[in-house]
Amino acid sequence: MGRLKSKGKAGAAKAYITRTAAVKKLQCSLADFRRLCILKGIYPREPRSRKKANKGNSAPTSFYYAKDIAYLQHEPVLRKLREHKAFAKKLSRALGRGEWSIAKGLEERKPVYKLDHIIKERYPTFIDALRDIDDALCLVALFGTVPSNERVSPSLVENCSRLYNEWQLYVINTRSLRKVFLSIKGIYYQAVVQGETVTWIVPWMFTQTIPADVDARVMLTFLELYQTLLGFVFFKLYSDEGWVYPPPLDSSKEEKGAGLGALSVVDKNMTAKPIGSIQQDSDTQSRTVSGKDVRKIIKDISSSTEPIASGQRDTEMAADIAEDIEEEFVPQTSKTDPTAANTSSLPTYQSISAAAGTMGGSTKLFEGLSFWLSRETPRHLLEFAIRSFGGKAGWDPTVGDGSPYDEHWDGITHVIIDRPAVAPPQNDQGSSIQPARIEEDDLKRRKRKYIQPQWVVDCINAGRILSEDKYERGRVLPPHLSPFGEDQGAYQPDVEEGGVDGNGDAIMKGSEKEETESEEEVIEGADLPDEEDEESEVEQDVIPPTLKSDKKEKALKKARKGVDAEALRAAELEAEAAGVDYMEFERAKKQATKQNKGAKAVVSQEETIRATEQDMNKMMMSNRQRKLYEKMKYSERKKTEEKTKLEQRKAAIQKTKRREAKQLSNKP
Repeated sequence: MGRLKSKGKAGAAKAYITRTAAVKKLQCSLADFRRLCILKGIYPREPRSRKKANKGNSAPTSFYYAKDIAYLQHEPVLRKLREHKAFAKKLSRALGRGEWSIAKGLEERKPVYKLDHIIKERYPTFIDALRDIDDALCLVALFGTVPSNERVSPSLVENCSRLYNEWQLYVINTRSLRKVFLSIKGIYYQAVVQGETVTWIVPWMFTQTIPADVDARVMLTFLELYQTLLGFVFFKLYSDEGWVYPPPLDSSKEEKGAGLGALSVVDKNMTAKPIGSIQQDSDTQSRTVSGKDVRKIIKDISSSTEPIASGQRDTEMAADIAEDIEEEFVPQTSKTDPTAANTSSLPTYQSISAAAGTMGGSTKLFEGLSFWLSRETPRHLLEFAIRSFGGKAGWDPTVGDGSPYDEHWDGITHVIIDRPAVAPPQNDQGSSIQPARIEEDDLKRRKRKYIQPQWVVDCINAGRILSEDKYERGRVLPPHLSPFGEDQGAYQPDVEEGGVDGNGDAIMKGSEKEETESEEEVIEGADLPDEEDEESEVEQDVIPPTLKSDKKEKALKKARKGVDAEALRAAELEAEAAGVDYMEFERAKKQATKQNKGAKAVVSQEETIRATEQDMNKMMMSNRQRKLYEKMKYSERKKTEEKTKLEQRKAAIQKTKRREAKQLSNKP
């Protein structure tokens, strides 16, 4: 006889557990339970039948896997949270009784938990951690700009700002940045780091505030996890490049608003640092430099700068090459399973480095260019973007310290300015009043190119240096399109085809060009006087017979290819002008109509077959899949309608512009 099944002991009722039961089982508060779930990556689950999972109760509640909650019972962080709860009770009791020595001792022994083991559990490999730093970078960049208050401490804001600056420093020195997009929400960046694409968003440098309806405790818990994650990832990235982590920070420059300029990359192989350069912590700041240290530094510098013999250099290079050959990955087949997938397609460090090297053509985009950033431009955005592509950037001292050159430097090639063009002041006679300037300054200004900030971003997304004419000061900028290509098939204001060319004339599509050409021909023909008509008739009589035959053949070809009434009418006019016989033209016209009817029948038959297949596929779908499919199709139709509407509006605007331009040109 089989074992009797009791209610609530098997199936969904055993696999799932409610949040109230989980909190009771873990013996912790609801806030601690939320913190544990965020840190360990445990999220609510949706069972197939909520009534069965809740043992017959249909009340709305959150469900978790029972195995996840059992896994949380052995978590070291949970033990530390319980210790902290006991510590808070003891501390409040000691403060209430006035036992200050006991309270001080308790404060010194305050329990603190670490998240290192959680990072290792959630991310077994470094690539897994690298793929998951998108959200971490977004949150760290956000809290780096938030003002401190009772919930957000100043040390937290400072640490977030430092972490984001370390990431920017790595991207700049490895030339990993690929795309930039300016939006209302903020600035989107995309970088390729060790073959992985990392996309993150940074808020604009305005005063940020945390809204009252946002639960800051949840965000701070995520931030606590992300800070530890980024520390591990940055240490690995810097170590792979052979750099010291954390990068040395110049506190004096940071206090003056240097930003990225306060950090510097230091090679691990450097045995000595310049005196008084960078101080990392309070211990090194308080330590004085003795004469013995100075002599040791000088000795190390002299030994490191000794010339190396050519034979020794060749030997070292040969040893390095041999070492690289030894470390090269050799794919081998599986001994147990010969039919297993070939390991030669697996990514290696050499293949990733080679792929990064092939992409390096556009990473030197601004190499040799020096930019001067005006005070009104976003310095942090432009400095990061320009330096990531090999350029130099300088700024006004009022914006921040650390500019590599001043405004009067001769090497400045571009000035990024975002001010409206203002006409020079004029006197009573109407002539402009210009202040006296030095000739050298005038020559410098003439050599430089004055552009708006969008030019830098558009050059990065295009992968080439664009013309500065469209981005000059005071001009209406071209549309700034998203480089990520998430809206495939959506309306795109085509700059190259529907925009403005170098001469300022509108660039038209092929059909629009044909329209305008036909309109111009009709207008020109209508304006011809009788004498010119007679001259044209005389010229037609003089045309050689070979050219006439060519014209006849072209006219008959157009008649055979005619699709609609307008095309046939145009072909008839051309045939009449070429002297084609009417009966011959009618035969070509009938042939064209027969071909069009056959083509339409084939198209309609294909559409019918496609529609039938779609209906049969929909019949095989479940209700949920069918609803999702219909939603997708509805959104596609809406996008297509919107695209068509915008294209028609654009065509109408361009047509009116061309007419107005033509009327202005015809006026005496």
